[in-house]
Amino acid sequence: MTNYSRRQFLGVLGAGAVASTGLSQQASAQETPVVKMGNNYFDPIGLHVEPGTTVRFEIAAGAHSATAYQNRIPSDASAFDSGVISSGGYEYTFEEPGTYDYYCIPHKTVGMVGRIVVGNPGGPAEDSPIPDGDVPESDAIVEQGAIVYGSSTGGDGSSGGGTMGPGMGSGPGMMNGRNGGWFEGLPFVGGALGLLGLVGGLLYWALGRGDASPESGDSSMETLQRRYARGEIDEAEFQRRRERLETGGEIESQ
Repeated sequence: MTNYSRRQFLGVLGAGAVASTGLSQQASAQETPVVKMGNNYFDPIGLHVEPGTTVRFEIAAGAHSATAYQNRIPSDASAFDSGVISSGGYEYTFEEPGTYDYYCIPHKTVGMVGRIVVGNPGGPAEDSPIPDGDVPESDAIVEQGAIVYGSSTGGDGSSGGGTMGPGMGSGPGMMNGRNGGWFEGLPFVGGALGLLGLVGGLLYWALGRGDASPESGDSSMETLQRRYARGEIDEAEFQRRRERLETGGEIESQ
């Protein structure tokens, strides 16, 4: 093989390697991100993609939907809606940059919500917290690329201030930034304990009065008879005191 032929061969080989690398990178860039829809959750709950990316919402368990809030997507975007599905998946291509908040129709009330940031954050979703649950802050989503369901990004990582999860942003007793959590119940608990203490005290007082000496309301004759029956005085003393009582006198106490 001549030197020229060798150079041609090496050139073709190198060009093929470069082309192969370019095709591999392009295929990698075009991989479809997948959001799993499980028992009351989207995973990842926060996802960052570039404009023109197709995202697949895929059933992991149960029956769910991926439905955009019409008032929480970029103004030039169309609202996507998979409808309720129980198998397979749904794909949507995000063309317009901005922030997209979405929810599951059957499980919206228990906080099954998610957020996708396309390119840079923006749009109505950035103006107020999501109403039906918690999603990560858009800046955290862009920085991390994807935030898995159930993770906590701290006080600045969630639009609701709590751990990501369905129903964990607004229910009573939850420790998050939008309510007082368990501590709000302390005055009620204290009042209940105080009432129980008062009732217990009244019962103790009533039972104590019931245990008082039965002699307190008895007549002198009844008292004398009981003392004799208990052997505290002999028969002679009993007769002497009884005669004294019958004649209208008082008996001296011993």
